[in-house]
Amino acid sequence: MNILVLNEGSSSHKGALYVVTDVQETPPAPLWEGRVVWQHPDRMQGQASLEVKSATQSHHRQIEASSPAHAIGLMLATIEELSVLPQNEVVEIVGHRVVHGGGKYQEPTPISEEVKRDIEAFAELAPLHNRIALEGIRAVEKRFGTVPQLAVFDTAFHSTLPEEGALYAGPYEWREQGFRRYGFHGISHQYVAARAARLLQRDLHSLRLVSCHLGNGCSVAAIQNGKSVATTMGFTPLEGLMMGTRSGSVDPGLLLHLLKKGHYTLTQLEEVLERHSGLLGISGISHSMQQIEEAMHAGNSRAQLAFRMFVHRLCWHIGAMAACLGGVDALIFTGGIGENSALVREAACRQLAFLGIAIEDDKNKALSEDGDITTPASPTRVLVIRTQEEWAIAQACWQFQQQAR
Repeated sequence: MNILVLNEGSSSHKGALYVVTDVQETPPAPLWEGRVVWQHPDRMQGQASLEVKSATQSHHRQIEASSPAHAIGLMLATIEELSVLPQNEVVEIVGHRVVHGGGKYQEPTPISEEVKRDIEAFAELAPLHNRIALEGIRAVEKRFGTVPQLAVFDTAFHSTLPEEGALYAGPYEWREQGFRRYGFHGISHQYVAARAARLLQRDLHSLRLVSCHLGNGCSVAAIQNGKSVATTMGFTPLEGLMMGTRSGSVDPGLLLHLLKKGHYTLTQLEEVLERHSGLLGISGISHSMQQIEEAMHAGNSRAQLAFRMFVHRLCWHIGAMAACLGGVDALIFTGGIGENSALVREAACRQLAFLGIAIEDDKNKALSEDGDITTPASPTRVLVIRTQEEWAIAQACWQFQQQAR
């Protein structure tokens, strides 16, 4: 089955085309991969880089796009341009990562007009993501017509949160109104938890895992018996850790003060919290941890502060997750920062030594594939796992089509 997956993110859009013949634990190499990275992610228009590769070709070029749908359309066009599929073969189903499904969507769901309306409605709660997912859906409709499309929701994995962890301590009426912690990055957390169990050669349901998805968006999840029992993101993806451009958790009293005193309008405050805070806001340089680290080494004091703040908040939340679990069997780093920043991993693990974590510097710096970076004597394992959200979505598409037959 030829399965196309789109992962429309807050700063880049990724795609992968797989040939799936069965439920496979190990992700196969995609027939085609594409990625759009915006030069100005706060605007999602103008210049962007387009990278695509197939088994036999690859290229990288600059594009000018008027919208995410336009950029995704240009990326999808390369499937035909590179003659990726054999003659007479077509894309049979398209899977999309959709960040917010509220309490309504807890399973992969065929995309209909009703589902699109709901994704649009939930965009108020995930403004950097849901509308972009809709743009991807429309780009697929324009290029592939009536091909079946499936929405796989990031919030679904966290539907197992217990009430005491999911509810906010406001009026009880909030519960009936759906004002609760939904959690995000569920596709990634679920994938790396299963992958961790295989690497450790343990039953997933016997493990207490803390999963750290660290990228432009960041979240930590506590996973017990294969289920999410606590997570840092909440009603929206704005809560929790310090992120690339998002503030993470801020005292609500400060936000009320800023509004009351007229420092910002409501729209301006939302823009600041979503797009001009986090690593970018503190450093004044970039939302990219790689660029923060380069500036740190050059002696930039604001970059150094941004790094220290990021690690401080990460350790704070890992500690909270460990408390929820009553201990940790393994700590997982994934996402763009988690997978690629040995410096973040080293700084965090040094602070978390009280949890029984001891890493090997050489392993941490030289790791090139999924693996364990701890010393043999470390009672808590630390794993670095490349998240495979696209493959997880492809598997969901395969299973859905098999059930439909």
